[in-house]
Amino acid sequence: MGAGVMKKRAGGSGRRRRARRGGAQPMAEINVTPFVDVMLVLLIIFMVSAPLMTVGVPVELPKTAAGALPGEQEEPLAITITAEGTVMIQKTEVARADLVGRLRAIAAERDGDRVFLRADGAVPYEDVVQVMGALNRAGFSNIGLVTDTGGPALDAETETTGN
Repeated sequence: MGAGVMKKRAGGSGRRRRARRGGAQPMAEINVTPFVDVMLVLLIIFMVSAPLMTVGVPVELPKTAAGALPGEQEEPLAITITAEGTVMIQKTEVARADLVGRLRAIAAERDGDRVFLRADGAVPYEDVVQVMGALNRAGFSNIGLVTDTGGPALDAETETTGN
């Protein structure tokens, strides 16, 4: 990216005039081709790596004071796991062996795939994951885990100050 040297030519006569020191003058133009090449390579690198920088855990964030979006005319399906391990679809108790079949029948009748999974805090993690797997097998991929507010913040600042 430096200045090059260009020989000065005479008007239209075809012969060269001798200027100071052999007729060479510094060229005042900057060669931007290497700069453009580097910028294009960086652009490609960022375009490829940007989708990989997303967080691996999808989270449905709570929405407040917003109306239903167009196309979401139906109420989301709620699956509940009680402290005793009973699985319920909306308010109906379902045996675990019948869960996938019932969910597939429900999925065939519904437009959306949104489902809310509610589980008691005493339920083992394994039971929650098994129900999530059944939901996935039945065609529900948009699963939201329902929780209550007011839990621990899990940061050192609020634990030491007692807030």
